[in-house]
Amino acid sequence: MSEGGLLFLCVANSARSQMAEGLARARFGERRLVQSAGSAPSAVHPHAVAVMAELDIDIANQWSKHVDTIDPTTVETIITLCADEVCPAVLTKGATVLHWALPDPAGSSGTDADQLARFRDTRDNIARRLAQLDE
Repeated sequence: MSEGGLLFLCVANSARSQMAEGLARARFGERRLVQSAGSAPSAVHPHAVAVMAELDIDIANQWSKHVDTIDPTTVETIITLCADEVCPAVLTKGATVLHWALPDPAGSSGTDADQLARFRDTRDNIARRLAQLDE
């Protein structure tokens, strides 16, 4: 791998960070180690899986991981995705930390269509930011 590892963090590691992991793996391939984690991991949200499948990116086999399971020596850039909640802290000496404040699409109610629209918006926002990161 020629570029440093990326770590996407949010609380539950169920939606934003999982979509970011899938999008980054698709974008960077083997060039970067891509990981995601959370401070209170739960399970990958089915809407995250569905909206990623719309882009032919399969995250169905990804799983929620606790931030403590990540080897800090593999991380060059940490990207936190929390908005209103408190993001997990990681003590990684020398890592660049970026904060992309994105509301949790899983944290809102509404119809199934409304929820899917929020997940798509979040996915597309992450994709735009990854494109800028890759420039």
